[in-house]
Amino acid sequence: MSGTTPGADDTARSLPSEQLPHASGPLTGGEVPAAPRTNVFIKELLRGSAVTTALAIVLALLAGGVLIAATNDDVQAAAGYFFARPTDTLVAIWNSVVGGYAALFRGAVFNPNAADFLTQIRPLTNSLGFAAPLIAAGLGVALAFRAGLFNIGARGQMLVAAGFAALVTFNVDLPMALHLPLTLAAGILGGALWGGIVGLLKARTGAHEVILTIMLNYIAYYLLVWMIRTPGLLQKPGTNQPISSATPESAQFPQLLGPQFPLLDWGLIIVVLATLLIWWVIERSSLGLRMRAVGENPHAARAAGISVERIYIYAMLFAGGLAGLAAMNQIQGSVTTGFSGTIDAGIGFDAITVALLGRSRPWGVFAAGILFGALKAGSFAMQAQGIPVDIVLVVQSLIVLFIAAPPLLRTVFFLPKTDAEKAAKARAKAAKKAVTA
Repeated sequence: MSGTTPGADDTARSLPSEQLPHASGPLTGGEVPAAPRTNVFIKELLRGSAVTTALAIVLALLAGGVLIAATNDDVQAAAGYFFARPTDTLVAIWNSVVGGYAALFRGAVFNPNAADFLTQIRPLTNSLGFAAPLIAAGLGVALAFRAGLFNIGARGQMLVAAGFAALVTFNVDLPMALHLPLTLAAGILGGALWGGIVGLLKARTGAHEVILTIMLNYIAYYLLVWMIRTPGLLQKPGTNQPISSATPESAQFPQLLGPQFPLLDWGLIIVVLATLLIWWVIERSSLGLRMRAVGENPHAARAAGISVERIYIYAMLFAGGLAGLAAMNQIQGSVTTGFSGTIDAGIGFDAITVALLGRSRPWGVFAAGILFGALKAGSFAMQAQGIPVDIVLVVQSLIVLFIAAPPLLRTVFFLPKTDAEKAAKARAKAAKKAVTA
């Protein structure tokens, strides 16, 4: 006897090799078993843009709830004796936040307090009506984004489109079957020409499109103001006010579901068709392929034989035309009594937010436009509850802020990091080790 006690190792050595457990892993040289498909699916889902967008909206609403509570008079009064009766403050906070978002829902989606069903669903139709021009202008900004252009000139393109359409078609006496599409085409053409100026200057001179669009916004505004102040051009006859003539009835969009839904007209149908068209152009056509190639890498696109300059012109023509469609939704739909230099109603700049939230995808822009249309429609009901309308603008801004910072969202909600984030973290760690070594 050797004096040793038989153990597990001796037992394992006495077993035949086919009865031993199979060892695998990176240290043994064997293959690492693949992760279950369910785990991979969940991880990819949590990394996806849909979850990120939804969580950005939730986080923005939470932050907006904090602001609603902070600006509420009842909460401020109850906070004065918080340590004596803390429940009063908590109840006031709950009532203010829930009441504010309930008002938002009633003003944007469904009003259960209304007398009949048609009145109950009117808020939803109002949201769609507000969303239509946002979607159209957002599509223009998104298409330019896909081509590598930062188009912040939708406001100027809308103003020129409105002025061009009014100058060309408001004094023409035609039946609706001709007058309405002629006015629509004139507005789209006016916006496209104004956007095409940016594309042409970018292509021929290399001037930056941000500077060009900012300056052209100012030019468009003062040009339109001059036109509506000049008798014989666009100024309404019989007045000295800077306002245009009313849109002729034969050029107005017919109401889609009747007079009980005044903000919902056929402009929404045209915007839906435009979304389908832009989706096909970007995702399915050869022109869209070239636009996406230029947007990803213009140098590689040029090496592949694509005319980058021509793509810039095409992209801005499309973008301006879509902004013109947004302007036509205004003057042929919601603002038919005459327009002024504020006919864009901030839509040109909101379109940038809509395009970012929709991640420059046509149907994403469509959904983002409906969301922002709902926020705009619901803001009036919130304002009736004593909540500052600026809270809604803060919520919109926070949504974009969180959308633009996915790592922040993943940190807040403990979501799995993407491969790019993991690689960046590993490189930073390796660089830190190299410095300390």
